[in-house]
Amino acid sequence: MNIIDLRSDTITHPTTDMRQAMFEAEVGDDVFGEDPTVNRLEELSAAMTGKEAGLYTPSGTMSNLLAVLAQTRHGDEIILGDRSHIFLNEGGGAAAFGGVSLRTIPNNADGTLNLELVEQAVRGKNIHYPVSTLLCLENTHNFCGGAAVSAAYTAAAAETAGRHGLKVHLDGARIFNAAAALKVPVRELCAPVDSVCLCLSKGLSAPVGSLLCGSSEFISRARKLRKMAGGGMRQAGIIAAAGINALETMTERLADDHDHARQLAEGLATIPGWTVETPQTNIVMFTPRGDAEELVNRAAAAGVRLITIGPSQVRAVTHRMVTAADITEAVERLKKVVENR
Repeated sequence: MNIIDLRSDTITHPTTDMRQAMFEAEVGDDVFGEDPTVNRLEELSAAMTGKEAGLYTPSGTMSNLLAVLAQTRHGDEIILGDRSHIFLNEGGGAAAFGGVSLRTIPNNADGTLNLELVEQAVRGKNIHYPVSTLLCLENTHNFCGGAAVSAAYTAAAAETAGRHGLKVHLDGARIFNAAAALKVPVRELCAPVDSVCLCLSKGLSAPVGSLLCGSSEFISRARKLRKMAGGGMRQAGIIAAAGINALETMTERLADDHDHARQLAEGLATIPGWTVETPQTNIVMFTPRGDAEELVNRAAAAGVRLITIGPSQVRAVTHRMVTAADITEAVERLKKVVENR
């Protein structure tokens, strides 16, 4: 049986060209700053995001953690959405490793935060309060159905944060999906923020890695923190080469994943009793009739892999390794799963 894996775009495999680039990569000791391929990847990411410098890290979770640690002090507070990946899915790292409080405000359905609530959340000067120092945004917003957040909103959020002395970090794990959906350059989406991270191992199909970008001073602090956290890699050019290929060749094809997500959503919407959100990028969120976990288990037995998001919602993510024909087949299998309950 052909397995159609829609759990996440993280399951993508490196392309043949990426594997060849990895084989041929020129390497050195990156902790000493001597790996030319890593250096080139970091310079490329900085140029694409419009920042002064970049830092290669093993994962997006580490990039986000370093961004928080480099822009806060022990006992500070960050403000972020209650559906953000940093809050929900990164193990409480900011609190555990940085002694940082996480103050959440509700995410809107489109992934944004109400800026009036952001202002209300900023702590005043009072010995009873932690100091608010950082606002964290997300684009695309994973648990808000892959919503692409506009540059205009990000600029307004940054202006609000700036009036209160807060820096802004953007979790841009799928920032290239946002750029493809909004038809704007990535640097436009990143321009208002102080730091941004992007993942290479999702829709861009590289096997591993994330990049953190910002000012040279910020990246210098983050580099020291990366070493402290055990993220200093040696001849990392072998994997960085795949990242370069990803940034140079894989961003334009993301629109295909978005088309497949819309195809999937339209197909799922024909199943009686299912509520399906219209996707903006490559993430489809839907609520089946009945128990979501049971549906996911039955779908897996039929060769369609999905994951639950909470007790009632299911998530499907399109990516390079899923074709339009696969989407048609997945919908047909899911229809049979429902019919045979």
